[in-house]
Amino acid sequence: MEGEKRFLTATDVSQIMECSVSRAYTIIRQLNDEMTSKGYIVNRGKINAKYFYERVYDGKGVACE
Repeated sequence: MEGEKRFLTATDVSQIMECSVSRAYTIIRQLNDEMTSKGYIVNRGKINAKYFYERVYDGKGVACE
């Protein structure tokens, strides 16, 4: 995973999803809540990059419908 970020910030998410930073924080909060319910420990204000891409882009780089 050399050169790739393990965690994305709200700024990263807002750029990827072309949304406001405020909306990005909401998305991060929702995804972190999902991870917490699955037993993962999360870092507020950041999201695991792998989980983000799996949930938002189905892990294939294509936006989910």
